[in-house]
Amino acid sequence: MKREERDEELQKRMHMVDGWVKEGKIPYSSKVIPVKQSLEFLQWVLPTQQVLEILRNSRSFALADCLCRTKHKRCDNPLEVCFYTNDVADKKVEQGAARRVSLQEAAETLKLANEHGLVHLTIYNPEQHVYALCSCCECCCHDIEFMKKLGRPDLVAHADYVAVVDTDACVQCGACTERCVFGARSEESGAVVFHQDKCYGCGLCVSTCASNAIRMVLRAGR
Repeated sequence: MKREERDEELQKRMHMVDGWVKEGKIPYSSKVIPVKQSLEFLQWVLPTQQVLEILRNSRSFALADCLCRTKHKRCDNPLEVCFYTNDVADKKVEQGAARRVSLQEAAETLKLANEHGLVHLTIYNPEQHVYALCSCCECCCHDIEFMKKLGRPDLVAHADYVAVVDTDACVQCGACTERCVFGARSEESGAVVFHQDKCYGCGLCVSTCASNAIRMVLRAGR
């Protein structure tokens, strides 16, 4: 697909989703879910913040290829890392577009997605509140492009968690800067700077920090 056609398609999708939000059919296009590794030391974890908990609480679920990466082919990130739930899962399985997996295989799939720096998002539509749980890249995913390319961060909801940094423990390696999809970390004058207002709470920085200087805490007001 040519860049101009992709931009036009993205604009049309944004207007469609924006209309659903304004009509009250969905709360937002998607919501960030922290990777499990970033929350494992917390005493309390909200079920909605863990993909495995959402799958466990679903009537049914199925694993499928990422539609965005399959269509746009802009990166070599793994394809079979996205999940459908309930009625949509049943329909996709019947169509041969998804397959049933165990929670163990789902956990292994999420670990693979985390290793590749993919962001877990819940996807909403008017027919079913949450119908998909995707592992998204910034080069192909329309929801992340809503934010970064079209300037519509309001269409994607923050996770209930936000990262905090122990500056004394931080060794300034810069690994989290390369890992962050949302521009919450940058290197300025040779030092890593954390912009907490840009943090969406995906937890990818936690799972890549060798010095354990980053942790996730409940966002204020949640």
